[in-house]
Amino acid sequence: MSPAEIVIIVVACAAAVGGIIFFCWYSNSKFSVTEYEVESPKVTLPFRIVHLSDLHAKRFGARNRRLVAAVKRARPDIIVFTGDIIHLYRKPGEEAAIELVEQLALVAPFYYVSGNHEMRYKNYREFSVKLADAGAVILENEYVMTHGVALVGLGCANLKNNKIFEITPEFDCFKILLAHEPQYLARYARAGYDLVLSGHAHGGQWRMPFTGQGVYAPGQGLLPDLTSGEHICGSTLMIISRGLGNSEFPLRIFNRPEVLVIDIKKRN
Repeated sequence: MSPAEIVIIVVACAAAVGGIIFFCWYSNSKFSVTEYEVESPKVTLPFRIVHLSDLHAKRFGARNRRLVAAVKRARPDIIVFTGDIIHLYRKPGEEAAIELVEQLALVAPFYYVSGNHEMRYKNYREFSVKLADAGAVILENEYVMTHGVALVGLGCANLKNNKIFEITPEFDCFKILLAHEPQYLARYARAGYDLVLSGHAHGGQWRMPFTGQGVYAPGQGLLPDLTSGEHICGSTLMIISRGLGNSEFPLRIFNRPEVLVIDIKKRN
């Protein structure tokens, strides 16, 4: 093999390694913004939601400046966060969570519901107080009225029991449920929700190119159905966030982090 051929091989290998490194960085650090429109005759006032989920203590720039800037550009009326703002299996990252909430609560009312990482976090009670002090409205099995709709938060510890039927408002209005795990869609639909916002599945963590099929999601196993996007069960629409950070496995493939912007509109 000639010296020129060796140089070509070395350069090609370096370019391949560099390409892989850039691809992995881009897939995990450059979030996308996905927009949806939801229409219903029950809606009285149009408003905009920014939906975030599964931060897992990740930062997009110093003090999460890129994420905060993206939320500001969306000009939401409310911000909702559907769980796993911390990370249980390594340093929880309370600081990253609190600094994000402090900034976003100045942009719009910030509503939060717990995920499975908070549910198993031994210091969650103290941490939830810090979240509230930072400006989060914690919806742990309760609801608030905002913009003419009922916004309900189902705590992650109660996803499998009948708590959802106890806390669901009985009066007739557009009802939005914040619930961390999407695989209970049929149960959410039976409770009569118009819109459900969930996360947890991380888009399947690895997604197949071209098809977008997720490879694995907790609670659903291999090739799961409910990992991102819109899903309908009866009269209930669920929108699932691919999330922002990573859980036990630290790498996303063909599955960028995601910020959801959802416009709620009246349908005549």
